[in-house]
Amino acid sequence: MDAYEAIITKRDTREYEARPVAEEHLQRLLQAARMAGSSKNEQPIRLVVVRDPMQKQALAACGDFTAHLSSSPLVIVVVRVEGSRPFDAGRTAQNMMVAANALGIASCPVGIQHDEPAREVLGLPDDQIVAMAITLGYPKGGDRPQGRGERRMSLGDFVSYERWGQGAG
Repeated sequence: MDAYEAIITKRDTREYEARPVAEEHLQRLLQAARMAGSSKNEQPIRLVVVRDPMQKQALAACGDFTAHLSSSPLVIVVVRVEGSRPFDAGRTAQNMMVAANALGIASCPVGIQHDEPAREVLGLPDDQIVAMAITLGYPKGGDRPQGRGERRMSLGDFVSYERWGQGAG
């Protein structure tokens, strides 16, 4: 699958097969994340790989909409230095999720709203915060999730040229 197809076919998925993500796939995802650029090449992002069921359950308690986190075979937590740009964390996360889709692995970004409990669960230093978690696994039923494309706004509604609200023509 080429990069464009991996981007346009990616769907957020919250249901996975129970089997673990293959180690070689995990290493590719971690490498894809590591290669994301950062502002001024500061590289303020770190990852915490979570596979232990008790650790996933403890982490799920640190968010408000995290029910599926506990049942995901793999969770990768994106951590950033406090004061760094959230955009850098987003670039890292998107690299991982697009790479996962190309490997047939489904994913979903998960917000972690309660910083202090998350720091404690993960053993983070005081200057590190959880930017987000990403759940990953092979999609339930073995097929990539379909849909969503038909519910996206048109390019004409999405893009303005030169000034807000101006079309291409």
